[in-house]
Amino acid sequence: MSAITCTNAPTTKPAFSPIAWLVHALEIHRERRALANLDATMLKDIGLTQADAQRESNRSLWDVPSHWN
Repeated sequence: MSAITCTNAPTTKPAFSPIAWLVHALEIHRERRALANLDATMLKDIGLTQADAQRESNRSLWDVPSHWN
């Protein structure tokens, strides 16, 4: 008879790390800056308008979707 291993252990949110937050914030800033620099053809390829890209690139660093946290 084989042993059964439970893999449904509760998950906990890791403790806040200022360095990890800073790295994440810089990554978000870099991605939004890159988005703002895409031309209309590149934006069309990813299904965004200039207005969509502008709106996203102007968001604050802490204004991210909840699933990113």
